[in-house]
Amino acid sequence: MNLVQKSEGFVRDYLAQNLSPDILYHNITHTERVVHRVVELAQWENCSAEDKELLTLAAWFHDVGYATQFENNEIVGAQIAEEFFKSENLAADKIEKIKSLILATIPKSEPKTLLEKIIKDADCSHVGSEYFFDVSTALKTELELHQHQKIKSTEWDQGNLEFLDEHQFFTTSAKENWQAQKDKNRLKLEERIREREEKLADKKRSRKMGRGVETMFRVTLKNHMDLSAIADTKANILLSINAIIISVAIANLLPKLDSISNTFLVYPTMVLLFFSVVSIILSVLSTRPNVSNVHVTREMIKNNQSNILFFGNFNKMSLEEFEWGIEYLIENQDTLYNSLTRDLYFLGLVLERKYRLLRITYNVFMIGIVLSALAFVVSYFMIAEVS
Repeated sequence: MNLVQKSEGFVRDYLAQNLSPDILYHNITHTERVVHRVVELAQWENCSAEDKELLTLAAWFHDVGYATQFENNEIVGAQIAEEFFKSENLAADKIEKIKSLILATIPKSEPKTLLEKIIKDADCSHVGSEYFFDVSTALKTELELHQHQKIKSTEWDQGNLEFLDEHQFFTTSAKENWQAQKDKNRLKLEERIREREEKLADKKRSRKMGRGVETMFRVTLKNHMDLSAIADTKANILLSINAIIISVAIANLLPKLDSISNTFLVYPTMVLLFFSVVSIILSVLSTRPNVSNVHVTREMIKNNQSNILFFGNFNKMSLEEFEWGIEYLIENQDTLYNSLTRDLYFLGLVLERKYRLLRITYNVFMIGIVLSALAFVVSYFMIAEVS
């Protein structure tokens, strides 16, 4: 078994044992593709047998670092390759050449030698292939899993377009054989972006024309606000009534309890005061505001994770961030409608809590009045019988 075959076997086993299943692009399939493209370019560029071997060895190891870490994986891959080739007693100068070829695949690095240009072009050969969009989808999913964040298709396509504009093939062979397909892919990507923008524009126009959506949100939110005001009014009424009851009890009943002849009033008065205090506490809880302590970021707004239309969410934002968020909502109606929907939903949750506490308060108040009245009547008759 020659060194290339040993390298292939080592990389296949290493990736199979250590590579995360979330790595959907930088896997063994991509490595095989790069190896194939390296051999192809080396033949077109009339490289020597030794150079072909070095390129093939570097291609097998160029992405093995992804099994350890996502960022700066090329450095890790070069270290793994160095350890492997030392164990195979490969000459030190060849190991250094292989390491430099692996490091040449670092994004935005500038290749200097012909071999570095070859492996650089092979690593990005998908941009000049018919399977460019399939590879792009796999890479998008891989980044989403790594970043734990959804990437919008519009942003991804625009980023791909910018990448194609910045990318260039370095070898003459790659330019002659792959540039034409790359240009086709770019045109197809532009067309897809344009079609998506037209659909989005049509969608926005249809929403602007449909005033029923705005009317629905406006009327529903107004109804919820009216219900909230009614709940606050009812709570204030209960709060006032119980405050008056406590004031009257303290002013008129408590001074009379010093007299032995009025001891029968102690328990009824305590019952009345207890239920009045509980009613006041529940009334306060039903109207007490609850402001969020979450600091809303631009990423949260973009991902529909917050609603800055509610003051409780944007109170910790700076003026600049808030202005940016409002402009973003105006420009992205999907996010705007989502914010209105979230506002309506959470307002409903607040109303549910208010009316639940209000119902409990009314029940407590009613039970307290009944028990207090019964306590006064029972105590009066008991003292009458004793007399």
